[in-house]
Amino acid sequence: MTEIILATNNANKAREIKAILGGRFEIKTLAQAGIEIDVEETGTTFAENAYIKAYEVAKLTGKPALSDDSGLEVEALGGAPGIYSARYAGKEQNDKANIKKLLSVMEGEQNRKARFVSSVCLCYPDGSFVSAEGEVKGEILLEERGTNGFGYDPVFFCYELGKSLGEAESAEKNLVSHRKRALENLAAKLGV
Repeated sequence: MTEIILATNNANKAREIKAILGGRFEIKTLAQAGIEIDVEETGTTFAENAYIKAYEVAKLTGKPALSDDSGLEVEALGGAPGIYSARYAGKEQNDKANIKKLLSVMEGEQNRKARFVSSVCLCYPDGSFVSAEGEVKGEILLEERGTNGFGYDPVFFCYELGKSLGEAESAEKNLVSHRKRALENLAAKLGV
């Protein structure tokens, strides 16, 4: 089974990725691989940032590295917070602060359509890579609902589930998540 290093320090993302791809690869987190690195995301798109992170870790370890860059795009905000989703309210990268800012900015807005987007990249030490994307559509709620998930999940009403991602159980969320779709698209490209 191919060993892959996850190019993320985000424990929530690592847990989701392992749950989705677990049986197909031997997946190690950065911590499990004994690596401490925080790659600066200098790209202008989710795909660029996913590649940058995966390439740096693959180059460092000499093993294939998998990265995800994902976030929330709100139609009325021109796609914001987009690639800045994790640090929307500032560098603290605090979910509660990000949600508070989003709800404040969206106050009185009628168009609440939004989507979560995920771009994943499996990069090899030589720089070659395979990438894929996934999305889930919904809208921004007026207030938080549910305590499950992370990030913007409590304020994102998922059309397919008929509830917020914060109200969904992990297994239920993984059925429709943008990250699952991106990872499944990647697995299909890899033929696994």
